[in-house]
Amino acid sequence: MLSEEKIRRLLNEVARGESDVDAAMDRLRGLPFEEMEGATLDHHRHLRVGFGEVVFCAGKTPRQVAEIISRLAVASPQVLATRATVEQYEAARKKVCELEYHESARAIWLDRDPQRRRLEGVVIAAAGTSDLPVADEAALTLDLMGHAPKRLTDVGVAGLHRLLHHRQALDEANVVVAVAGMEGALPSVIGGLVRAPVIAVPTSVGYGTSYQGLAALLAMLNSCAAGVTVVNIDNGFGAGYSAAMINEKSAVSRLKQ
Repeated sequence: MLSEEKIRRLLNEVARGESDVDAAMDRLRGLPFEEMEGATLDHHRHLRVGFGEVVFCAGKTPRQVAEIISRLAVASPQVLATRATVEQYEAARKKVCELEYHESARAIWLDRDPQRRRLEGVVIAAAGTSDLPVADEAALTLDLMGHAPKRLTDVGVAGLHRLLHHRQALDEANVVVAVAGMEGALPSVIGGLVRAPVIAVPTSVGYGTSYQGLAALLAMLNSCAAGVTVVNIDNGFGAGYSAAMINEKSAVSRLKQ
């Protein structure tokens, strides 16, 4: 973690004219990281990319997750850990009592600034109720990154009238996250309706020949709608993160006009 002594030293250099502001910012972007057993934490990721390091919990022990989250929580008002189990959450909460657990999204999270402003402009469309855990992960990611996504639930292609009922929301979106399993057709349909980029998320929902989401993934990769890009199977986090970056850039562009 960047110590107060290092910050003071750098600020004093700027004050004395030995370093200009831009040079100081460049130095801060390269610092710091914290080495611990089994992990090296990137405490300055927020400064470089706009959001702090996110913990991928799968494959980690409850003790490892607890230790990593507790150290990240020292320096950041928002913490997110994905693919987390209840056991990992319970271990982490013993160190950071403010932590919350989203059962559907399988995520551990912390938000010490819940009243901050959130940008509108993102729509999350889930084809079916079975796709909600992945959509929930995307929504939680967006929320912690400062966005207020609009949720459309159970709007799959088996009943297109349900999707078209939300045409105004889709038209107003800066970016759409389309979450679908089965044959994975929803992103292509949305991509043919809107001017906004569509981030397609295949889910591992479906019968045998869906191959745990592979069929939906291949369908989305072969979409004839030009504005569709695809993340990995069940990767709600990756879709939410990308949508947040797009929406943030859109907001900044509007302010400059």
